[in-house]
Amino acid sequence: MKIATPAPDDTPWAKQMKGLKDLMWAGSNQRLKVKAYLGAVLGDEVHTVNEVKRGAIQCYGGSVSALASAVPEIAGIELPYMFSSEKKADKILDEVIWGELDALLWNRGFKLFFFSENGYRSIGSTFEINSLADLKGKKMRSQDAQEHLDTWAAFGASPVPVSVTEVLPALQTGVVDGFDNTALFAFAASWYQGISHFTLTEHIYQPGIVVLSRKWFETLPTEIQALFTGKLPAPPVGADGKPPKGMPDSDSDGFITQLELSKAGRKGVRAIKGQLLSNFETAGIKVKKLTDGDKALFSSTTAIVHAKFAKRASAEGKSLLKKITDAL
Repeated sequence: MKIATPAPDDTPWAKQMKGLKDLMWAGSNQRLKVKAYLGAVLGDEVHTVNEVKRGAIQCYGGSVSALASAVPEIAGIELPYMFSSEKKADKILDEVIWGELDALLWNRGFKLFFFSENGYRSIGSTFEINSLADLKGKKMRSQDAQEHLDTWAAFGASPVPVSVTEVLPALQTGVVDGFDNTALFAFAASWYQGISHFTLTEHIYQPGIVVLSRKWFETLPTEIQALFTGKLPAPPVGADGKPPKGMPDSDSDGFITQLELSKAGRKGVRAIKGQLLSNFETAGIKVKKLTDGDKALFSSTTAIVHAKFAKRASAEGKSLLKKITDAL
């Protein structure tokens, strides 16, 4: 089982992927060998999504918006300023849309495994941002997804799709003037080396999502399939009485559920947020926190992004979006 992910090494995401390797090997009685390919070494996200769908790669772990290249109905999850808090995002993903999302992905050739997290995307730039006007005409690296492109356009910037591995050179050569991503990803991928400012716009909450190839999943014996649906034996705790990094404690029957994997992944990411912002300042990068009023102005400009998605979405996409907005 190959796991393709853009997540760089030495991140909470990478630690969880590596932890899965040991659990799957033990839980399958040494029948399922897992290898995580980090840092987009198997190709960019859209490419690996397509490879997973056709069964050439067995597992994808990355952004919802990249997965939406094959399942466009789910793109609404990453609309700007959709989730005002992590708590609300968790509730929607875990309790409100899990079942509908699982069925939708299955019909499109994927099997939902669990969620993790990238977090709230903010803006790293070579220039200072004090207002929306500062973004006008700036060339900003964008994830190659329509809702991301539309968000930059709403901000007044000129979006430039650039693959993950090419962002730092693009910053250093002036191809782009900045990017949006989390502090975690900016450091892990070394993008911080190309910026002087990091502005906490927190305009898109981006969950990480881990899905399997349905084509591959259906070839597995039922006892191996069960490892992905809540019957993954919990790992032994270490000398400190805690499970390995990135892994949750087991539930009462000694197995790890998909929901527990999701919570453990988010916990690892959220635990280091404060330290990462301090690291920016140590690196000589100015961190700016927007006032509530400034953030409201940024948010108000993105209403058009929501309207465009609602207009182009299929009936299933509209249904999923309505379920989210009604619950919020």
